[in-house]
Formats: sequence, C-alpha cells, structure tokens
Amino acid sequence: MKLVFVDAAYWIAVANPRDPWHRAATRAGNAVAGAQLVTTDEVLVEFLAALCTLGSRARKRAAITVRAILDDRSIRVEPQTRNSFLAGLDLYERREDKGYSLTDCVSMVVMRKLDISDVLTGDRHFTQEGFRALWSDRDR
Repeated sequence: MKLVFVDAAYWIAVANPRDPWHRAATRAGNAVAGAQLVTTDEVLVEFLAALCTLGSRARKRAAITVRAILDDRSIRVEPQTRNSFLAGLDLYERREDKGYSLTDCVSMVVMRKLDISDVLTGDRHFTQEGFRALWSDRDR
C-alpha cells in the first residue's frame, strides 16, 4: 500500500474552511484516497497550536480532530521519542540555510525512514528536500 505523509498544513487547511489552502488540501486529500496516511505526534502538536488561536470553538474542534486521528486505524501516527527529536534536531542543524521548523525536520526524517515521497502539504520546504508536495501556490 502506498504511504503518504500528512503535514500540519493539511490538517490545518482541512479543519478551517477559511484557510486559503482549504480547497487545495481537500482536493489533494481526495486524490490520495486509499493510501496509508502517516503523520507524527509533532505534526499534531503543530496543528493544535495553530488552531488554538482561532477561539474556543476551533480549539475544541481541533482536540476532537486529533482524538479522531489517533483513534483512526487507517492513519499511522509515529510517536514522538527522544530519538525522533534528536534525529530531527540533527537535520535542523545541518540545514541552517533553510527555514525548516523542527517539526518539518522530524517529518522529513520519518519520511526517509519509511521511504515516503508524497506529502499532503503545500510547504515548499518539503520539495527543497526532494519530496513531492501534493499541492502548491498555483492550486489556491
């Protein structure tokens, strides 16, 4: 089964109909229906952090969404560990010329470990590392 990584940008865009990426993310998600989705605890933390600024209803909806993701057997959530943190930190340090977040770096390490090339995101940082972002600026 094909593996597709899911970045926080996807979860954020799908959860917020006002997000400028909402339609592009929804289309990209529909295009990979049937694939095994993979994300990380760190990505879910980033998602929760992004939605907590949108008010109490969005915050509650975000928590419900994360619990649903964690309970969904069709979505593989890679746990945060000291080793995953350190591996992400290593990449973060090696890419000092880039604007990658630590969460992006952890995600990229996981993608390499699992041999995943496609990522549900519009974040160009993933393409800079040789991955295939499933939407881009032209999809807005």
